Amino acid sequence: MKKILLLSDTHNYIDDRILHYAGEADEIWHAGDIGNPGITDKLKELKPVIAVYGNIDNAEIRKEFPLNQRFMCEGVDVWITHIGGYPKKYSPAVKEEIRRNPPKLFISGHSHILKVMNDKDLGLLHMNPGAAGKQGFHKERTMLRFKIDGDSISDLEVIKLK
Repeated sequence: MKKILLLSDTHNYIDDRILHYAGEADEIWHAGDIGNPGITDKLKELKPVIAVYGNIDNAEIRKEFPLNQRFMCEGVDVWITHIGGYPKKYSPAVKEEIRRNPPKLFISGHSHILKVMNDKDLGLLHMNPGAAGKQGFHKERTMLRFKIDGDSISDLEVIKLK
């Protein structure tokens, strides 16, 4: 069983609350728009980090993290990308591949809008953790945490940051 902390759109911002929740996780997943390498460096001091770069991320971050991460966590096929859309409105960059070979868990960021929804047509769960940073139009900073045990995703919790 793994406890996952999922965040996105930090935009150069990290605080003690984010770090507190990061310390409680087994792995930290970041869905892009990191801002600067110091953000993921601080997270990596606490736990392993799996991340992708977003549209605001510079060449240094793009060297360290790819556009897409597709991997197995326990028995769950996970795909993380920054600009991925959501069920019925996937971005053109992922639409064909997601239809041809859907993961069990599809994660994106970018919108700054917290969203968790099932895609019944493709049999996948979509998550967007919203934005953990302070830049953007969002009114509330959010992250998600959940557990993966075998092929099961459970105990999903929205973390609202002040």
